[in-house]
Amino acid sequence: MNCDPSNPKGSGIVDVWQENAVLRFGAIDRSDKLTLDVVFQFFQEAAISHAENLGVGREDMAKAGQGWILSRITVFMKKRPKYGETVTIRSWPQGWEKLFAIRNYEIKDKDNVPVVSARSAWIIVDIEKRRPLRPQAIMDNMPQNKELISLTPEENGAVAVTQRDNLVKITERKALYSDLDYNGHVNNARYVQWIEDALGIQYLEKAEKMRLDINYLNEILENEDIEIFSAKIDDESASQKPEPGQSELPVTFAFEGRKKENSQAAFRAELKLWS
Repeated sequence: MNCDPSNPKGSGIVDVWQENAVLRFGAIDRSDKLTLDVVFQFFQEAAISHAENLGVGREDMAKAGQGWILSRITVFMKKRPKYGETVTIRSWPQGWEKLFAIRNYEIKDKDNVPVVSARSAWIIVDIEKRRPLRPQAIMDNMPQNKELISLTPEENGAVAVTQRDNLVKITERKALYSDLDYNGHVNNARYVQWIEDALGIQYLEKAEKMRLDINYLNEILENEDIEIFSAKIDDESASQKPEPGQSELPVTFAFEGRKKENSQAAFRAELKLWS
């Protein structure tokens, strides 16, 4: 059953949020295929709508003096849908692990085949004290969806990204109006656009498949200057042969965004691309 983003609570509580989207011109690059940053935007909106549906949305949480913070996410796009396709976006909670509330995502193509899978880890914070809260009190009252798997345990989603010492500065960004969300800090999808811009089109347009692991470490506020560091790295987890249907092994890049004022790490990421 498709849900209504304009009225998240209108159809009653749902275990899995589901909505359709047509891939319009702003969702693609010159390859005519869905971009990674738009995937993040789709997932962000689905998570917000489902939280509202479940009674743990922005306003509900604010009344309790609490809020959601995205800490880690892995998005694995195994096939890139094309312009004009209607895709199905799905999202669901799946319990908690230590201090993290877990939420999964999926995009199915026009043939109802899963082409994007994702796993995210969220922190619930006390807004006034700015301290994390244990998530079980909230997550135990939400759908558990234990049988629904997005990324398998072997795909190891939403884990800590390795800190690397061999990165070099490649660009610099200032957090400006269009980067900021309702909370006044850089939106999670905007980080992905910064990474895409830093890497450039020569790799992204050729990619048939991609995976991004990103850790959000410290919020970035308006007018903060961010230095972005990167390096091409060996893929320690890659097999010795290309996967079926792939012409090459993945190429992997590490990224880290640091606040220019104090060199504090704001985000850390690894991006794998298959052509």
